[in-house]
Amino acid sequence: MPTTTATTTTTTTTTTSTKIRPRALVRASGGPRYAVALAVDALGTGLLRPFLLLYGVTVLRLSAPATGVAMTVGIVAGLVCMPAVGRWLDRGARSTVVAASMLVRVLGVALLLATPAGHIGLFATAALFLGIGNQTWPAAHAALVATIAHGRDRDAALAAGRALRNAGLGVGALIATASLTGGAAALQVLAAVTGLSYLTAAALAWSVQLRAHPAAAGATDGPAAPAPRMRAVLAANVVYVFCLNVPEIALPLVLVTQLHASPVWSAAIFVANTVLVVTLQIPVTVLLSRFPRRTVLAGAGVVLSVSYLGFLAATSLGHGWAAPAVAAVSVVCTIGEIVYAGSATALVSALAPAHALGRALARFQLSTGFGLAVSPAVITSLAPHGPTALWGSLAAATLVSAAAVAGEKNEEDGQDKEAG
Repeated sequence: MPTTTATTTTTTTTTTSTKIRPRALVRASGGPRYAVALAVDALGTGLLRPFLLLYGVTVLRLSAPATGVAMTVGIVAGLVCMPAVGRWLDRGARSTVVAASMLVRVLGVALLLATPAGHIGLFATAALFLGIGNQTWPAAHAALVATIAHGRDRDAALAAGRALRNAGLGVGALIATASLTGGAAALQVLAAVTGLSYLTAAALAWSVQLRAHPAAAGATDGPAAPAPRMRAVLAANVVYVFCLNVPEIALPLVLVTQLHASPVWSAAIFVANTVLVVTLQIPVTVLLSRFPRRTVLAGAGVVLSVSYLGFLAATSLGHGWAAPAVAAVSVVCTIGEIVYAGSATALVSALAPAHALGRALARFQLSTGFGLAVSPAVITSLAPHGPTALWGSLAAATLVSAAAVAGEKNEEDGQDKEAG
């Protein structure tokens, strides 16, 4: 199949529409084969990633602290690789980088299956490759979509990719949960299926064969090429991304250890979060496309801050009302997460000059990965000091970040206001 090329030197504008056209959305997202690749990759990730710690402890008989450290090292290593990934993208690579992010995880799974019990070194190496693939994929995917689609079509395509990925992760996690009754043997089977899923997804992604021509000869050489003035967006993103760990870490911690509520509440909130993201990500992103992305991103910070204050109020209620109130407020938090996810990557893609798109997205992923890495430690450190320390601090930090995003006006904002 001949290689498909795209030029990144021109900006295509289309009219903003609140109608979702499925076929056009699939084309803007990379085409049918790429959509299948995303679904298969997400399904495989959902099968193993939430249970990787359990794999290390149950199958390999490693200590929980050693397993956790190895996984953290893998995440950090993935972040360290991001500048190189950004430069690779800016040389024109697109589907190749996406496929590589999947193939490196195949290697990670293969090493995982080959690791003998008690061997922390091989497990750490497997976690390293899995971490590199997991951190590389978001920037590579966003760059591929930005090469095919422009303006609001690109925003909708990015939202569709996130919805599809969340659906695949949810289905994979449900299958894995149902299989856990099989013990260590079931986890090994899940790992093997995950590896096959990554391999299949990599083949499908590579078959798209999409690359972009650099905007100008030598544009990717030297320090002058990287990202535009997006310091406030990147710094704010570190705080915004805490919202992704609220349903997984903060709420279970508060509900179970402080409110002494049933763990069923935590599970219900997590499921509701996944369902809302899958069903609302595209329509909410398209609905808000009539507003500048920077305004939408700042608004997301306000919604998240309000939800954090709502959690503060909910936890002050009596034990009979606190858990249901927290569950109700979690819907507001999820709406804020949806608005944030639909505008943040889109804003970075709109503001980045064509020749530095890869490095801009890589820097954005660095800020995302850093926020995800530090948020568990921050949340678990603040929680013992009471609800005001936890939710008040998160609300204040997010509100400051929203103000910084709204206040950073520069000449690139004209691109942010493009109709399509």
